[in-house]
Amino acid sequence: MPRPDWTLHRRDDGELLGWIHPDGDEWVAVDVLGRPVSGPTEWLDAETALEERGIGWLADPWMLEGEADRPLRVRILEVTPDDEGVPGRIVVKIDDFGDMARPPVQQYVLEWPIPARLRAPTTGDPDPRVL
Repeated sequence: MPRPDWTLHRRDDGELLGWIHPDGDEWVAVDVLGRPVSGPTEWLDAETALEERGIGWLADPWMLEGEADRPLRVRILEVTPDDEGVPGRIVVKIDDFGDMARPPVQQYVLEWPIPARLRAPTTGDPDPRVL
């Protein structure tokens, strides 16, 4: 668990959605990448925020900056949060567009929680299929 006062919140099937932690007299929801999903709110509203967000977005493409002359389109392979003093990590790979015949692609190990250089794509990002 990332912090001693954070409480795990899981889906009905046991999949981790994130955590809820105290903020004064209220609660804040945090997703599996360590990003706040809600502002300070009631406990049930924090649970709802995590459940509405889900985890499907982890399968979306992401952009990794600082490894090449332009942002790289990547996919998240692993998210391991901090646990009892052991640093967590986020493992991403260059997006291979599901090509199983392609040789293995470069992987990058990043710190947890999500660093600023790993972000959602924007309309101005380069097309990764164009060299």
